[in-house]
Amino acid sequence: MIVNFRSFIFLCIACSTGLAHAAECPRIVSQSPYISHALDWLGLGKCIVGASRYDKLPVARTGGVIDPDAKAIADLKPDLVIFSEWTGAGAAQAATPSGAVALRVSGFNGMTGVETMLRDIGRAAGIVDIDQRVAGFDAAWHAAAARTESRHRRVLILSACGAAPYSYGKGTTLFELFSAAGFKVVADHNSIRNFKPGAPDGDVAAWIAERKPDLLLALQDHNGGTCNPAIAQPGIPILPLTGEYFTNPGPDFLKGLEELQIGRASCRERVSSPV
Repeated sequence: MIVNFRSFIFLCIACSTGLAHAAECPRIVSQSPYISHALDWLGLGKCIVGASRYDKLPVARTGGVIDPDAKAIADLKPDLVIFSEWTGAGAAQAATPSGAVALRVSGFNGMTGVETMLRDIGRAAGIVDIDQRVAGFDAAWHAAAARTESRHRRVLILSACGAAPYSYGKGTTLFELFSAAGFKVVADHNSIRNFKPGAPDGDVAAWIAERKPDLLLALQDHNGGTCNPAIAQPGIPILPLTGEYFTNPGPDFLKGLEELQIGRASCRERVSSPV
């Protein structure tokens, strides 16, 4: 069955047992890498018996984010199947075997949504102190953001390792996170914008020049040098950041904010060094 989280809580209260009592470690299927990261932070990584094709865990594969494999999931006899909001409600319902509980979670539309996602997963899995853990995460990310010396610089947040870069705009979790860190994100669009080469509005270089940022925050597949010259602009420094720290909404943000602090210090040193 698939239920929203509030219905699930009612169901657990109405029953004499729940997932927390059914097994010390409920059998969990995670249908998105960011869900797996959240489960690991909650101490439930060992409970994951299946994960989507995009995950790196050494467990059974259960299809994609938008196209979960119902048979592969059923074969694992899970207690709990967790989908992202990108999985349609119908697809999630069809992929949830009888006897399992399904949960769809968000996390891409603001930090409140990230904390709700962590809280919902924790409650569904029977973590009794989940509210305290989420409160600790809330305090930690706010403190880390406050330590970032942004100097209110104008920035754009861009993916950097593809031919069609993405920009993160208003309403996204990253827009809120970097704004909380003191940056002025100057993207002029809502949600996520994809710049496709050859498309009428696909010229990312012209768009960057028009927005006049002081700094480009480049999310990369791995930490290292820049890997997409399409976003490089004369006179605009690029700060490379590890993409997975920022594209998996949740506790990985703490690693990302720490890297951001180190990167900003390094960037200042490069800018201030004599040529």
